[in-house]
Amino acid sequence: MLPASKMHRFSLTDVLRNCLQAVSGERGNLGLPAVQHAVVLLIDGLGSVSLEAHRGYARRLLAAPRRDVIQSVFPSTTASALASLTTGELPGRHGLIGYLGFDSSGDRVVNQLTGWGVGMDPATWQRVPTLFEQARDAGIPAFAIGPSRYRESGFTAAILRGASYRAGESIGARLAEVRRVHATNDRSLSYVYAPELDVAAHAAGIASDAWTTALEEVDSAVGAFASALGPRAGMLVTGDHGGLDILRDDHVIIPPELLDSVRHVSGEPRCLALHLESGADAAAVLARWQTAEGGRAWIATRDEAIDAGFFGEVDDDVRPRIGDILVVARKRIAYYLDENDRGRSMVGQHGALTLDEVAIPLLRFGAFGR
Repeated sequence: MLPASKMHRFSLTDVLRNCLQAVSGERGNLGLPAVQHAVVLLIDGLGSVSLEAHRGYARRLLAAPRRDVIQSVFPSTTASALASLTTGELPGRHGLIGYLGFDSSGDRVVNQLTGWGVGMDPATWQRVPTLFEQARDAGIPAFAIGPSRYRESGFTAAILRGASYRAGESIGARLAEVRRVHATNDRSLSYVYAPELDVAAHAAGIASDAWTTALEEVDSAVGAFASALGPRAGMLVTGDHGGLDILRDDHVIIPPELLDSVRHVSGEPRCLALHLESGADAAAVLARWQTAEGGRAWIATRDEAIDAGFFGEVDDDVRPRIGDILVVARKRIAYYLDENDRGRSMVGQHGALTLDEVAIPLLRFGAFGR
């Protein structure tokens, strides 16, 4: 049986939307007070479980006047989660389903972070207006602040449209840019992206020195910035997903018989989406997977996952992007198509439905913490 699709009262879709409401003088479901300046700091890969496990390296983050646990989206991966943050919609509406997405019109699998090109127009592949576009239309200056290497990417064009992009190569430099935004605008909505923890997790693991060093650097920068927030400014700090360290011995190489009648595999190693050949016996494929992997994965059809609410409301154009069969790891494993898959170098992973992956912090600072 699939787990519950809703595990917490609030989700990532509430965060930026409530900040826009606060700058607009409205009170949303998070109860944020009206402010002139609202900031969302998204720390990629910061889960609630890993944050609590590393409390000694995050004293300033955990000194937030108010701390909550909220829920990421499904799949619990950056492409889906950041699109949900910046649109306020679940993946069934915005259409970014997984790290590797499926383009049915092109009969291909595409990397939704870096693989934008012919046939993937950011203006239409991501299907709904962003909250930055809504802010702009309301006369509220909106800013997205991140590393310069992301400025011109297709993913940026898809999920950050409507925001003015400003670059900072370190977390301290990005928060300094927010200070300049506050000094030169009467009102503003700012989104700050910090990829450092996720980069360290994938390369070395959440239990590594590299990850704790990155956490300490973010923690220090947040503490300095939060202490200088003005009385009419508030900041929310959250993550897009958490993660688990998956050792190479726990990699599952998918046997050929389980890929019989499977045309494409999208998603990620902890959340496979199987797209079947036309005319394939879906019930037979499902039965084979349930027999082989049902003891360590949730296995469901597209209809079962949609009916259970995992993608939210699913638009007709998005439905084909979801696999015919989903294989979602519930044990500490990751699936790969072959021994030589380059992804096997990753240590920290995510995408599935465990609390380590879907529970994320919501930390309130400044006016939002009072």
